[in-house]
Amino acid sequence: MDVKTKRRGVIENGNGGEDKVMANLIANGDDVGPLVRLSFEMGRPEGLLHQLTYVVKQKEAEIEEMCKTHYDEFILAVDELRGVLVDAEKLKSELQSDNFKLQQVGSTLLAKLEGLLELYSIRKNITEAIEVSKSCIQVLELCVKCNSHISEGQFYSALKTLDLIEKSCTQNIPAKTLKEVIEKRIPVIKLHIEKKMCIQVNEWMVDIRSSAKNIGETAIGLAVTVRQKDQEMLEQQRKVEEQSISGLGDLGYSLDAEEVEEDSVLQFDLTPLYRAYHIHDCLGILNKFREYYYTNRLLQLNSDLEITSAQPFVESYQTYFAQIAGFFIVEDRVLRTTGGLLEADQAETMWQTAVAKMTSLLEEQFSCMESAPHLLLVKDYVTLFGSTLRHYGYEISTFLDVLDSSCDKYHMLLLEECRQQTVDVFGNDPYDQMEIKKETDYENIVLSFNLQTSDIMPEFPYIAPFSSMVPDTCRIVRSFIKGSVDFLSYGIQVNFFEVVKKYLDKFLIDVLNVTLLEKINSGNITVPQLMQIAANITVLERACDFFLRHAAQLCGIPVRSVGRPQATLTAKVVLKTSREAAFIALQSLVNTKISEFMNLSDSVNWTPEETNENGNDYIHEVIIYLDSFMSPAQQILPLDSVYRVGSGAFEHISNSIVAAFSSDSVKRFNVNAVINIEYDLQIIENFAEERFYSAGLGEMYNEVSFKNCLVEARQLVNLLLSSQPESFLNPDIWEKNYYALEIKKVAAILDKFKDSPDGIFGSLANKNAKQSARKKSMDVLKKRLKDFS
Repeated sequence: MDVKTKRRGVIENGNGGEDKVMANLIANGDDVGPLVRLSFEMGRPEGLLHQLTYVVKQKEAEIEEMCKTHYDEFILAVDELRGVLVDAEKLKSELQSDNFKLQQVGSTLLAKLEGLLELYSIRKNITEAIEVSKSCIQVLELCVKCNSHISEGQFYSALKTLDLIEKSCTQNIPAKTLKEVIEKRIPVIKLHIEKKMCIQVNEWMVDIRSSAKNIGETAIGLAVTVRQKDQEMLEQQRKVEEQSISGLGDLGYSLDAEEVEEDSVLQFDLTPLYRAYHIHDCLGILNKFREYYYTNRLLQLNSDLEITSAQPFVESYQTYFAQIAGFFIVEDRVLRTTGGLLEADQAETMWQTAVAKMTSLLEEQFSCMESAPHLLLVKDYVTLFGSTLRHYGYEISTFLDVLDSSCDKYHMLLLEECRQQTVDVFGNDPYDQMEIKKETDYENIVLSFNLQTSDIMPEFPYIAPFSSMVPDTCRIVRSFIKGSVDFLSYGIQVNFFEVVKKYLDKFLIDVLNVTLLEKINSGNITVPQLMQIAANITVLERACDFFLRHAAQLCGIPVRSVGRPQATLTAKVVLKTSREAAFIALQSLVNTKISEFMNLSDSVNWTPEETNENGNDYIHEVIIYLDSFMSPAQQILPLDSVYRVGSGAFEHISNSIVAAFSSDSVKRFNVNAVINIEYDLQIIENFAEERFYSAGLGEMYNEVSFKNCLVEARQLVNLLLSSQPESFLNPDIWEKNYYALEIKKVAAILDKFKDSPDGIFGSLANKNAKQSARKKSMDVLKKRLKDFS
């Protein structure tokens, strides 16, 4: 920018100044390009040409001046050059002569030298050829060695040899063709090795998949062994605790500390996998192999998770879960020992995939199952499966959730199966007391369920107070408890005794008690059967404590914890209610039968002309019937139940006699009919007293005997035969002798009572005879009762 400005000033100041400026620039060796460019850009190149012409003229003048100054010296120099030229020509001639002579002398030596040089060149080439050949031979030997390793399946050695060959190719193989061939073959060989290793891995995957079931079964078998040892230890511990409570036995127990090394038991070969992993690492394609392994194993897992419909699940579930267990045991060892072939996230992904499919399968299969034993078998095997894999670090809570959700379904099936068994037991029971002939039978039937009423061993044959229904039912209940405990064991809940107790109560109430009530209310049951059922219920009530202790024992709960009153079963109270229902039904059945015999309005002559000291016919039938059920009642029922049944029957007889007098079908009755009833009453009272004391009830119920149950009939007969019946209305006498009679009922009965028989002569005699004092008293009583009402 400064040069341009300066040049513009020169141009403006005139041509003389411009010429000097141009000359100075050229003399100084400055670049005149910008000035030339500016002149052309301004469209005035003529000035520039003028300046350049000036510079040329100036330089020519300087040259001419310089030539004039050095002219003499130049002439002298030219002369010296001419002299030198002459000497040079002379020297040249001498050199040519010497060269000719030298060539004549050295031509022979030169020929020999050329031969020697040629020999040296040949020797060098041969030496280089030998070195090249040695290098090629070494490489070829490595190639042969590599091929030998490949043919023998020693792929790691082959890869190491290939590495040496690759280094030789880049450094020591001058033979281009050989080098190109080797460079082309190396990738092919590596690909071949990769394929071979993939084939071996595929074969290993097939073999390990076929072995997975055996691996899983072996591992689950170890879990079974561990579980059995745990159960034995808990049982031993429980016994020691029970002994410590009772103060018996030693307070120590030993633990078997023997451990089984699972890896030594679960033997399966991962060598092909280790080899393939290392080979792929050497090939530099480890990530590719990892993905290949994971993808193929995941495909195998998905295939194993599919269940065939050709075989029922209850027949194939063990094989199914053993296969899956074996798969994940193998994967656990692969994860732990291969150093990165399988990532923890990949193993977790496979596990979660399996869990999702297996839980879905279990939910579907459990919902379709109709057999409690089948469901229990599957559940038990699944818990073993889960316990096995939990040992290897897999999370199994989802399985336990599925099993816990099927608890109600299992117990519903178990209840239904036990219900059918109970119904069959009830249907097959003859309801006769069991006869136990041997001590072993007594232990199996009585002692095993704590049904004994005494610790003293009875004499045999022993007649038990219960029928075969009781031990059979106890076996069903015991099996139900075991089934419930087996299902709830090894689940989510650690302390599941309360759950077992809940289902036990449900079984005893909804199954056993309901079946008992159905049998009691069936309508086709006899009195002896009802008595035996009532006796059986009493024994079953007592057995409830055994059921609770047995459940606690199976749950590993100390028996002392269930001995408290608040720990008792609700079913015990319900069974007591059912026993009451059995007694009500028994009483109703007995009363109905007695009523059939005591249809007094039709079977008794209410206006006889004579009395019968032997009583009416019906009373003998009643006595026979009472004896027919009172005798077995004394053997079957406890004393309080015998008293209850007997007192109810005699009270019903009393009510029936009173009801007969009050019946609308009895329009009138005379004193002879009353006397006959008196005879009947005496017979039944004598029987009642005999039964009361022969049954051993005198000490327990001394104040109220069977005879006292006939008090209403007795007081009514006494009133009708009384010499002073009008004393009935005397409060003191009523409270002492007639407290069981109702005034209105007595009034209605007295309206039917005629004091004498209705014979012809008896009627005439009554018309003419003087009224007796007894008749007058009866009439007074009738009148007063009418006034009272």
